[in-house]
Amino acid sequence: MSEAIKRNIENYKTAPFDSRFPNQNQTRGCWQNYLDFHRCEKAMNAKGSDPYVCQWYKKVYSSLCPSFWVDSWDEGRENGSFPGKI
Repeated sequence: MSEAIKRNIENYKTAPFDSRFPNQNQTRGCWQNYLDFHRCEKAMNAKGSDPYVCQWYKKVYSSLCPSFWVDSWDEGRENGSFPGKI
């Protein structure tokens, strides 16, 4: 993994501007980054690669999403009732 990627992940402060979600309401960005993190992690594990690069998505959704949403989604993934496609 490149040193620039590691440095960006480690120096992360808050979610940067994402042109896919230009409005103030960041609900869709929160949801999409949560899905992207779990999809990335699943893909990297399937390839046998280091899933560290996926931490970027986790940091973004952690700063955008209320923690009770994330807790609810994690619970749903554990018991098989999660509505998203990962």
